[in-house]
Amino acid sequence: MTENPHQHDISRLRIDRDAPTTETPERRRSWRVWVILGGVIVVAALVVVATGLLKGPVEVDIGTPVLTYPGQANAMLTASGYVVAQTKASVASKGTGRLMYLRVEEGDVVKKGEIIARLEDSDVIASLNKTKADLEVAKADDVGASNTLARTKQLFARQLASQADLDAAQANYDRVHASIRSAQAAVEEAQVAVENTHIRAPFNGTVLTKDADVGEIVAPFAAAANSRAAVVTMAAMSSLQVEADVSESNIMRVQVGQPCQIVLDAYPNKVYKGKVHMIVPTADRSKATVMTKIAFTNRDAQVLPEMSAKVTFLSSAADTIAASAPFLTVPSAAVVTRDGSNFVYLVQDGRAVSRSVGTGQSLGDRVEVVRGVSSSDRVILNPAAGLKDGTAVVQKTH
Repeated sequence: MTENPHQHDISRLRIDRDAPTTETPERRRSWRVWVILGGVIVVAALVVVATGLLKGPVEVDIGTPVLTYPGQANAMLTASGYVVAQTKASVASKGTGRLMYLRVEEGDVVKKGEIIARLEDSDVIASLNKTKADLEVAKADDVGASNTLARTKQLFARQLASQADLDAAQANYDRVHASIRSAQAAVEEAQVAVENTHIRAPFNGTVLTKDADVGEIVAPFAAAANSRAAVVTMAAMSSLQVEADVSESNIMRVQVGQPCQIVLDAYPNKVYKGKVHMIVPTADRSKATVMTKIAFTNRDAQVLPEMSAKVTFLSSAADTIAASAPFLTVPSAAVVTRDGSNFVYLVQDGRAVSRSVGTGQSLGDRVEVVRGVSSSDRVILNPAAGLKDGTAVVQKTH
């Protein structure tokens, strides 16, 4: 039988297992890389699902650590206000004129009666000199009138002068004396006018602002255009008190003499002792508050008028309050205790981060933290039991 050249050799389809393989080591390593990479992707997907990173952000309440003072354990009430000088004045002149001398500037300490400024006084000094001259003339006339009256009396006694002559001499003497009194009054008036050009400190105090400069016109009540009413504003620093508004519903908890702690916004780490000096006997109907005035008992030079202040009204005696350093506290609702350890959840870059903390004394609804957080941190309040590190969070809107 003739062999068909197009017929395939079935024997060629047999696999020769003894023949060498064609797969290279590089190809085997490539398959291993793909297998490992696939495993990593699967593990990462499981982590994402387990941590809830694919979910939307969880809404949480957020609080902040704050500095708390020891005396606030006895706090009955808190209020905000400002430091105000109870003795304060805008010092002006009683006369009108150009300011020619000013010897003080802001911060200078002056004494009562001290000349701090002076107006131009050439015109009033000239008037004073004229009245003094008129007084000298009147005194000179008085000498002649006295001598004339004395001689006339002698002549009248010897019947050498008539009653009319005596009456005329007496009238001239009285007129001259009246002119002397008038001249003396004119001199006093001119002296007052000169004194009115001297601007003196009305009490011992400190210059707060300078309201006029040399060369400007100073007038009472600033009656003239482009004139100044006050030259300087000054205050007695010893009279500084905090004026704080207390709600009408809480004013019954405040009493005169009640101890207080004062913290200025400018110095948040420093506490001043104080006591209630006065409860102003009227209310502000627009704010429903009553003003209280709190006097400092340990004021220093750092306390300045118009500073913002926070006042804590205390229940204990003032002499038992220690003005010690404040400590950092967080809301008690932020502290979580698990397995004997305390920690809080912080909000960092929009995610929850757990932080171990050390706690100290409790103060109302807050607790002292001795380590683990700072005043710039934000803590999550009442964290849910399922909250985990890395969970996206957002502050609740109330």
